[in-house]
Amino acid sequence: MRIGIIAHLKHAIREPFAGGLEMHTHMLARELRARGHDVTLFASTQSDPTLGVEAICDETSLLETGIAEANDVAFFREHHAYLRLMTELRNRHFDVIHNNSLHYLPVSMADTLATPILTTLHTPPFCWLESGIRLSRPGNRYVAVSAATARMWQHVAKVEKVIPNGIDLAQFPFTKDPSPEPYLVWYGRIVPEKGLDLAIDAARSAGFPLRIAGPISDRAFYNEAIAPWLGSDAIHVGHLDHGELAALVGGARAALCTPRWEEPYGLVVAEALACGTPVAAFKRGGVPDILDRECGVLARPDDVQSLAGAVQRAVELDRNACRRRAETTCDASCMVDAYQRLYEKISLAPIMVSERSDIDAVMPAALSVA
Repeated sequence: MRIGIIAHLKHAIREPFAGGLEMHTHMLARELRARGHDVTLFASTQSDPTLGVEAICDETSLLETGIAEANDVAFFREHHAYLRLMTELRNRHFDVIHNNSLHYLPVSMADTLATPILTTLHTPPFCWLESGIRLSRPGNRYVAVSAATARMWQHVAKVEKVIPNGIDLAQFPFTKDPSPEPYLVWYGRIVPEKGLDLAIDAARSAGFPLRIAGPISDRAFYNEAIAPWLGSDAIHVGHLDHGELAALVGGARAALCTPRWEEPYGLVVAEALACGTPVAAFKRGGVPDILDRECGVLARPDDVQSLAGAVQRAVELDRNACRRRAETTCDASCMVDAYQRLYEKISLAPIMVSERSDIDAVMPAALSVA
């Protein structure tokens, strides 16, 4: 099949990944190409060229400085890049286009193309994307990454299928025995909604050192809420590549997952389980769908003491059970199988092409949230 994948543009689709969405898009494109499909990835300029990338914009996160004028430039660059792409795709041939962006234009302009478009909902509803979906014509196809995410979108979009995100189990090998020196691990983008500050407090309360990995995506939050609390028992080791990260996670007694928001899926949970590392997590979003009693312990959201208690129970769980859970519920090959079957199904469905004028598509959809 000829498959186009639309990525988001804030970060490059390459290692080390800025977050789970970048990893998901990279893995999907890579696996589809390995299966013999002709894949074109529409992404930002520094993305991995082995994925068949057509660059449509520079990484817009590089422009976001907290200054309104700079953020406006990033917004309009993304808007123009997606508008140009969706206009040009009218004259390109694909069997299916998979929209993995978080932007309103690919969904609001989907019905201007003769090619079927499938959109994966990777986040809870937010104004821009919600408005784009509300203003789109019936017939768009949507997938959610978890049952929790599907429920969050049910008032806006009809979700055709839940396809949980997956991970490459080979990149997160099983570690039978943790490091002789006990420690916990937390990793991900260092931003307020990921709750690293709560993880630091919980690890100290539970009596374990904490190792932290991930990019500093919000420098002000890091400087104010994280850096002052680091020390010999809470160390930020940096932004690691897959191999280094797997070794760090596999050596931990437990991994912490501390979202302050309704986490759509929880890739860090799946990765930890693949390494054989039990998880102590806040009960939010899609995280409870991944864990069972043999591999993780859930805590009350935002409750440091509840999380500290969950850590004490999690470190006693069987590491073999954690790996089994990852193999049965988190394997990327199963995810790609599901997408491939859906691509084949929707590529055969009739498409109704809208005759809307370009001016309808150019207007920023999110100005009128219902």
